[in-house]
Amino acid sequence: MTVPSVRRALSLLPPCATTGIGSLPHTQQELALQMALQVDVPYLPQLPSGNPSELMIPSALDSLPGLSFDAEGLCTVDLGAWQAHRDAFGLSIEAALQSGDLAAFEPSPQACRSWKPFLWEVENRKLPFAKVQLAGPGTVRWVVRTEDGAPASEHPALDQQIFRLLLAKALAMVRAVRKAGSTPILFLDEPGLYAFERSNPRHLMLLQELRLLAVAAEREGALVGVHCCSNTEWGLLLDLGLDLISLDVRLSLDAVLDERAAFARFLASGATLSLGIVPTDMKSSFEVRELVESVEASLRATLPRGSPLGEVVARMPLTPACGLALRSVPDAERTFEQLREAQRLSRQLAAGAPLG
Repeated sequence: MTVPSVRRALSLLPPCATTGIGSLPHTQQELALQMALQVDVPYLPQLPSGNPSELMIPSALDSLPGLSFDAEGLCTVDLGAWQAHRDAFGLSIEAALQSGDLAAFEPSPQACRSWKPFLWEVENRKLPFAKVQLAGPGTVRWVVRTEDGAPASEHPALDQQIFRLLLAKALAMVRAVRKAGSTPILFLDEPGLYAFERSNPRHLMLLQELRLLAVAAEREGALVGVHCCSNTEWGLLLDLGLDLISLDVRLSLDAVLDERAAFARFLASGATLSLGIVPTDMKSSFEVRELVESVEASLRATLPRGSPLGEVVARMPLTPACGLALRSVPDAERTFEQLREAQRLSRQLAAGAPLG
């Protein structure tokens, strides 16, 4: 399946489709799964409360030899333990990638206890789309440390094996969702891109690896996006060939739209933004109507000539600004109520009707 043909699946999403970023505060899997299924694009719920192995980085690196992590999800690799097993582990990754038998790299019950129940729901509900997420290669390799305190990216062999592991995990998830009868939407979670420097050749190489990972998943029939809840070099990201870019509207929408030429190319390619429209900072005050009006004003001031505002808005999925694992369950419920209100108003905007 070619990338353009995959991207056309975006047009099949409901107008202003709602979905979630991934993490939820629940301790009861059934309740979390129920919440994750109540949006237009059901998403895989990750539940790290009391279970740090489901935090973003430990979950992504599950099964890496020598890995340990603390209650906050800070990961360390013991180089001696990793080196003792790296060859055999590397061979298992390459054999899986070559054969296409990637089941061993699907999320384990420790990394994501909702994985198998989620797949069951996807298949039995005959869901047209299902969203999964995985920490991206930049964030993982910059955050993970070896026991001497150096970033994993400073050790070339470890750095490369981590990338190949993430590739195998991404493709395993995509294939499993496809096998369940749904079109996968894979988001690579890259909050660490705030540290990106275009003057750093290794950072530029990271962009190529992101692109490689995205193309591999697209060839498996997935729509692929990057979620970045910080600011970064948006122009480079917009030109990476992704299907979706997920951002915190309050923090980053205007910064993205300032990259006018790159944004115009991004839209012309058939790609779209995924708007993290509802703030997840519970201390902030806002009115949902004001959030939607702010998006309208920013887009009207920026859209290329000939781009109908309503059509552009209708194609943009809506989400909370970030994951909700650190909030309370009532906070999460309130956030999704606000998301539904943002969708109602955004659909009015897309239809050209006054907001009411």
